[in-house]
Amino acid sequence: MRKTILVVDDEPDIVDLISYNLKKEGYNVITACDGRSAIEQAASGPDLVILDVMMPEFDGFEVCRRLKSNETSRTIPVIFLTARSGEFEEILGLEIGADDFIQKPISLRKLLVRVKAVLRRRESAGDVNTISPIIQVGDLRIDRSSFSVRLGNRELSLPKKEFEILAFLAANKGRVFSRETLLNQVWGSNVVVVDRTIDVHIRRLREKLGISAGLLETVKGVGYRFRD
Repeated sequence: MRKTILVVDDEPDIVDLISYNLKKEGYNVITACDGRSAIEQAASGPDLVILDVMMPEFDGFEVCRRLKSNETSRTIPVIFLTARSGEFEEILGLEIGADDFIQKPISLRKLLVRVKAVLRRRESAGDVNTISPIIQVGDLRIDRSSFSVRLGNRELSLPKKEFEILAFLAANKGRVFSRETLLNQVWGSNVVVVDRTIDVHIRRLREKLGISAGLLETVKGVGYRFRD
């Protein structure tokens, strides 16, 4: 079945260029030129969103926040396009659930490789190493079949990558995993993602776990584990 990709950018030339090359690769493409129309188009359930950061109406970060806070769209992967360089934007994007960042001017070859990798990870998202779809640790209940997490009577809203890291660690509680191993498990071995990506996601998970944040332990100089 052909995948559908939503391309969002306020520069028509960029939209046309990306759309043309995606269609050549066999993808269906829908487009939007601003943040508001991007959210409207995302309601149709695309398989991936390629999203410019600087746009009218809502910027890319706000669009991503809204998509990730909506039950029907929070698992749609997002690749950001940005003309800016710098750690701050990348960390902010990762914190709100982005799957990848690509700098402008765009390398079409790189973009197509990243698109394939992100879509491949989405298809295999159910392959995180655990037998049962339900993981119960004390008051924490992780349901991999519905991508939901409950802590006591409270439901936690987690972006896809945070969910996958938590589910993987919880399914292998007591075992220590390096940042590299976690990156390969969640992002895949064919994608270049910096180690600090894991640190950002772990920090966000701890904030959301609140008094249960201690379940995620840092093993200094090695990596992370879920307390047994």
